[in-house]
Amino acid sequence: MADMEALKDAVIKGDQNAAKEITSQALAEGTGPEKVLNDGLIAGMNVIGAAFKKNEVYVPEVLIAARAMKMAMEVLEPKLIEAGVEPVGTVVIGTVQGDLHDIGKNLVAMMLKGAGFNVVDLGTDVPPEKFVSEIKSINATVCGLSALLTTTMPMMEKTVSAFKDAGLDTKVMVGGAPVTQDYADKIGAAGYAADAASAVDVAKQLLGV
Repeated sequence: MADMEALKDAVIKGDQNAAKEITSQALAEGTGPEKVLNDGLIAGMNVIGAAFKKNEVYVPEVLIAARAMKMAMEVLEPKLIEAGVEPVGTVVIGTVQGDLHDIGKNLVAMMLKGAGFNVVDLGTDVPPEKFVSEIKSINATVCGLSALLTTTMPMMEKTVSAFKDAGLDTKVMVGGAPVTQDYADKIGAAGYAADAASAVDVAKQLLGV
């Protein structure tokens, strides 16, 4: 029998080949795709997320673990869809207009995927209207806005205003080096995350998960 503990360890160690192999083996043996996702992949990413929060691992380790999960997900995703397993929620994420930084945003996207969210990443330099149209087209429940420059932070406020003008009740969470909880409150964002691991907790709180 494929061992979910071994799959979890493969993700934690960032062993892509083992993660893919154990996932394939588990599915071939008839293990439910939801069990593989929750007890293997998400369990591994949860350990990495907790360690990242405590500064026990750093960005490279998180990226390596996320890559191992991604490889396993390529095998698992069709089976999840077949089984009708719903994601925790759908998050649209992007770096605001005028800002080209993406490492933090990419990390948040990976951590959210690792926690079972469907993530639509719009990339960098995203204008408010692009966020609005994407959220409308896929009916996203949460939107993550990232800014790494103090000069692009006002675009967060403009984007939040654009959501209100469009009548969207999507929950907005914000983050990035210069962003603070006070700023999030000031612009009317529903949540603020100081780092990628916290972003997962915030997204879950916003959805009441």
